[in-house]
Amino acid sequence: MKNRTESFATFQKKIAYRVLGGAIASVCVVFGLYLFLWKERFGNWVVSFLEFFMKIEHEKAFLIYHNNFRGYKEIFFIAAIIVIFLLFLLLLFRWMTRYFKEINQGIDALLEDNGDQIHLSPEMFPFEYKLNTVKETLTRQKEETTLAERRKDELVMYLAHDIRTPLTSVIGYLSLLEEAHDMLPAERAKNVHIALDKAYRLENMINEFFEITRYNSKQVKLSKKPVDVYYMLVQLCDELLPIFARRGNSVALNFSENLMICADPEKLVRVFSNILKNAAAYSYPETEITVTAKENENQTIILFKNKGKTIPADKLEALFDKFYRLDKARITDTGGTGLGLAIAKEIVVLHGGTIDAHSENETITFSVKLPVCN
Repeated sequence: MKNRTESFATFQKKIAYRVLGGAIASVCVVFGLYLFLWKERFGNWVVSFLEFFMKIEHEKAFLIYHNNFRGYKEIFFIAAIIVIFLLFLLLLFRWMTRYFKEINQGIDALLEDNGDQIHLSPEMFPFEYKLNTVKETLTRQKEETTLAERRKDELVMYLAHDIRTPLTSVIGYLSLLEEAHDMLPAERAKNVHIALDKAYRLENMINEFFEITRYNSKQVKLSKKPVDVYYMLVQLCDELLPIFARRGNSVALNFSENLMICADPEKLVRVFSNILKNAAAYSYPETEITVTAKENENQTIILFKNKGKTIPADKLEALFDKFYRLDKARITDTGGTGLGLAIAKEIVVLHGGTIDAHSENETITFSVKLPVCN
């Protein structure tokens, strides 16, 4: 910022020096004319010119000067001043126009679809910097628009793929129930239960899709209040106990029971729930998921650690992308919707915090950073 300010001052100084120099030059010329016209030195030049070149006698040459020049010297003087002033303005305008032409060329280059930098005169660095900044912004916006269009297409494709699987199952079981009139009651009840389970899963997927859409369109408002983090996680772990019990996992809370943060409790519990469900899905069986937390001057940091297969670095950032799953097969019946961590990130960002993942030595760590209570 300091360099740009100094360069702009340089541009102003150059214009001021040019105007001042032109004004001084004009004053010098006018003063010179004054000496030659007003002090009658010009008259001596005219008389000498008539005598030497026109071969006219001195008295007659002086009479010609007196009748045609001396009596109108004020008019000649004023006319000379006007001409000099107009010439000064013309030169100044032509000099200033050069800068406008440079800016115009810079604007033309701004509209060109290439990565070339815009170059102007050294004293016009502030304008060059701003034009290049605008060009970079336009290029970035174009790339973001292209990326958004591609993601929208992917979103439709993923949504169609994920909805189709449970929907096909629901239709299949309902068709079986409709066609098999002699099905045993126990078998019929089993098929009805499966169809209903698939329908619930389909409903959950659609609800999550609409939820992430609401976050993206900034339609979600927070209702912040003091939240007891330890108590919230104790309750959440009790609710998720069946999920942890499937593979013998457990959760250990290793932080102060008095930790408080300001957040929307309903939405924050969704963040913790999604992270813990993800940890349960990708933890080794019979391992412990640990939750630690600490507080500094600006933020509260909550860490979720679980033992599992190390996630490659190039896939860590993608964990928070919509519909992303580490399972390349993307089997909807065995995996989640792929929106859980994306929703968690939207909620954390809405709170003014950050969420990221780290993985090494078969340890996966999710870090949630939230602002402290004010």
